[in-house]
Amino acid sequence: MNKKVAIFASGSGTNAENIIKYFSSNKKAEIKLLFCNKKDAYVLVRAEKLGIPSVVFTKKQMEDGEILSLLQREGIDFIVLAGFLLKVTDDMIKAFPNRIVNIHPALLPRHGGKGMYGMKVHEAVVAAGEKESGITIHYVNEFYDSGTTIFQKKCEVLPTDTPEDVATKVHGLEYECFPKVIDEVLEKM
Repeated sequence: MNKKVAIFASGSGTNAENIIKYFSSNKKAEIKLLFCNKKDAYVLVRAEKLGIPSVVFTKKQMEDGEILSLLQREGIDFIVLAGFLLKVTDDMIKAFPNRIVNIHPALLPRHGGKGMYGMKVHEAVVAAGEKESGITIHYVNEFYDSGTTIFQKKCEVLPTDTPEDVATKVHGLEYECFPKVIDEVLEKM
């Protein structure tokens, strides 16, 4: 039976688009809805072009349980955070135990936590003189970037790399790995 998947995103949505395209020909899962907390985020344009209905919501609507109620009414089985910048509520985590995954653009536990996202992470990696970075795909729990790790993949960071160079390498890993890891996790459900 098809698993119904919701994607949560806050920005441009390249990972969301990549996941939607991957699952468009996959019979195991259906991307049912895209949720976004920013009404002007480009991810909404990407979702519309790909025929995925989207829901724009406020932090208060999530905190008040409106989003959880909608997820349950729609029969959502699994949630993917793809560049989603709000903290998921404890109620959502309890309602979807080990069924919410996130991708982080570094090798957790390094360079994670509140406020560590996007270029801020890559700048921190370069500033720390790291020799490698990468991606971490993990289950979401009640603390930022501390849920059980599902998958990590590394890339080399050269002494001459800028944060933008690291971002390019990490994005490549995200696009290559995130949909496949989601697929593997869904297979085990």
